[in-house]
Parts: sequence; C-alpha cells; structure tokens
Amino acid sequence: MTGSKFEELVNVLRRLRTECPWDAEQTNESIKAATLEEAYEVIEAIDEKDYNELKGELGDLLLHIVFHSVIAEDEKHFKIDEVIDGITEKLIRRHPHVFGDEKVNHNHEIERNWEKIKLEEGRDSVLEGVPKNLPGLYKAFRLQQKASKIGFDWNKKEDVWEKVLEEINEMHEMEKTGDEEKLEKEIGDVIFSIVNYSRFIGVNPEDALRKTNYKFTKRFQYIEKQLKDDGKSITDSDLKEMDYYWEESKKHFS
Repeated sequence: MTGSKFEELVNVLRRLRTECPWDAEQTNESIKAATLEEAYEVIEAIDEKDYNELKGELGDLLLHIVFHSVIAEDEKHFKIDEVIDGITEKLIRRHPHVFGDEKVNHNHEIERNWEKIKLEEGRDSVLEGVPKNLPGLYKAFRLQQKASKIGFDWNKKEDVWEKVLEEINEMHEMEKTGDEEKLEKEIGDVIFSIVNYSRFIGVNPEDALRKTNYKFTKRFQYIEKQLKDDGKSITDSDLKEMDYYWEESKKHFS
C-alpha cells in the first residue's frame, strides 16, 4: 500500500513537471531555500507537539525530496530509485550489528562503528559530512559530537565547565585591550565552550536556544500588547514601563 501511494506521488510530480509551467521551470537551486524552510517547519511542529501539523509538514518535506529527485531525473543526473537504493544500502552497511555479525554492548560502540564505517567508505576526516551551511551553533554541536564519538572528549563535566569559565575570563581580558578582531575570536571560543558543555550534559544547544528565542518573542509581544491596551506605543514607552510588563509576562510564558 505504501509503495503504491509513494509511486502515485512521484507520478504527480512528474506530471506537474510536464504540464505546469511553474513546476517545469524549477531547479534544485530555485527550491533549495523552500526545502530548508519546510525542514524548520517540521521541527517547529515537533517542538509544539502538534502531531496533526507534523503530519502535514512531513508531507511538505516529502514533496520536496521527491521534487528534487524528479528534477534530477529530468536533467539525467539520477533517478529516485537510485536515491532509495542508496539510502537503503547505506543503512544496512552502517548497521552491521543488525544486518551482520557485529556484536555491540552499548550505543557508544554503535556510534564509534558508524564513524569508522564512514572512514572506510572513503572519507578523509571524521568531521566530513557536517554541512557547511548549518547554523553556527548547531554546527559547533555536530563537530564536537562527531569528535566525541571516536573518543576525543572530556572525562568530567567539571573540567568542561572550568573551560567555559576560562574562556569567559579570556574574553573579558581581551575586551580591555580594545582589539576587536581578537575579541571576536574570544567570543567565538566562549560560545563554542558553552555548546560543548551543553552537549556534555545532554542538552542540544540549538534546541535550547530556539526555545529561548520563542519564549523571548512571546514575552516581548506581551509587552507590546499590554502597552497597546494602555493606549501607548512601545516606541514611546520607557524601560521602567517595559520592565513592568516583562516581569508580568513571565507568569504567562515560562
């Protein structure tokens, strides 16, 4: 049943590429930003635990996967069957403890074997495969995560925290020199070390910051609404007024 439904979706996209002028002129390049947007919308639905929305957003993302594949097929690069075969073969190859005779005792061994297999496939570095265009915060997390899988990591969280404090102190000292270029580097080191601590204690920093951004947005919009109800614009209000409603907003958005 699933196979026939997937085939129907592929055929719909192929027909659209033939009969719809807009779809016909699209390229992998022209729809890549929309693909990224759909992926973020999936994440938002997951964060909000809105499973009806998630169902729809996964459909939109699946549409983009098929669309990219059909475009590539039209341009004689590859067919969607090759996409499916490729990921199926990769999953089997990278899970020898499931599809082969490999024995593992815990997840750390699975992760280490995963990175080992990727190197055997021809990669020159464990860090290969982290997309260049990932948001900086998440990219730092993934780089550290990959290095950790092959044993390049701290032993104790206390040592990681000491490194955070060390980097903060170095940033403060550099600020006093007025050297903006070096200060920028020190700030980068501070953020990188906080990401590392977050990872070490089991928190995805990208998820954490995204939720904080959402919370800040809701609280700030609460201030705007309350001031508007008072007949004021936020641009005409002072910090004392805004702080009052900011504290009040915490009761609604924690």
